[in-house]
Amino acid sequence: MEPLTAGQDAAANDPNLIKDSGIATFVQDVLEASAQRPVLVDFWAPWCGPCKQLTPILEKTVKAAGGRVALVKVNIDDNPQIAQQLRIQSIPAVFVFKDGQPVDGFVGNQPESQIRALINRVAGESGPSRADQMLELAAQAFASGDITAAAQAYAQVLQEDKANPAAIAGLARCNITSKNFDGARQVLALTPPDAENHSEITAARAALELAEKSETVGDIVGLQAASDANPADHQARFDLSLALAAKGRNEEAAEHLLEIIRKNRAWNEEAARKQLVRLFEILGPEDPVTLDARRKLSAILFS
Repeated sequence: MEPLTAGQDAAANDPNLIKDSGIATFVQDVLEASAQRPVLVDFWAPWCGPCKQLTPILEKTVKAAGGRVALVKVNIDDNPQIAQQLRIQSIPAVFVFKDGQPVDGFVGNQPESQIRALINRVAGESGPSRADQMLELAAQAFASGDITAAAQAYAQVLQEDKANPAAIAGLARCNITSKNFDGARQVLALTPPDAENHSEITAARAALELAEKSETVGDIVGLQAASDANPADHQARFDLSLALAAKGRNEEAAEHLLEIIRKNRAWNEEAARKQLVRLFEILGPEDPVTLDARRKLSAILFS
């Protein structure tokens, strides 16, 4: 076990850091206490399965925040008045109180990374965490082509936080780049249920699907020749797009998919449009290729 930092050590000895509360002490534990620091209020019930998953994550994340926030747990079965007053209709529900007022929160389970982001948002940044630093180093290594170093950094994050979706997605991408598709699937299988729709996880899954498809379509030179010889051969152009995207030539890949859509948008049950959407998932919404291709796709579809 790693030693606690000074802030974490002090937090571990703080009797007010994590506590149970109810109608008799809610004002003191939450409203008054939130004048000193933000208070996360975890509304739960004994019969709530997702609550049992979320509460340990909340406790771990609050402890790691080094006393910047506190956590108060309220059983709504024992304290229905509080739930009614705050109009809580579904649990788990987390409200963040600051200066006596609710200022943030969420309903349902959230991954640890999102809870850390919430704490930073309401309590102020205390500098990037060790996990965030390692993720940044991993991303830089991946971008520079050092896949081994990137994979080691992502794996190190997962040793400390096995449910970190960014690290799972990053390590999966390392395996995809190394053409270890079985390894990528095994890594993606680590995704916790509450992170199944995390943007980086869905992007990694789309990247794996694309990489596996590209293995069966042939080489770029041959596919380019077939497409040039017969511009109406949509399958050759589609396969060429897959091969280009697998090599990171995403702008060219998008242009070939757009060309198919221009000529026959219904071809093969709109396969080109669907593949273009998958490419957007892989690249992300702010990537220049995504932005440009979305604009061109809209022009085609609505012309």
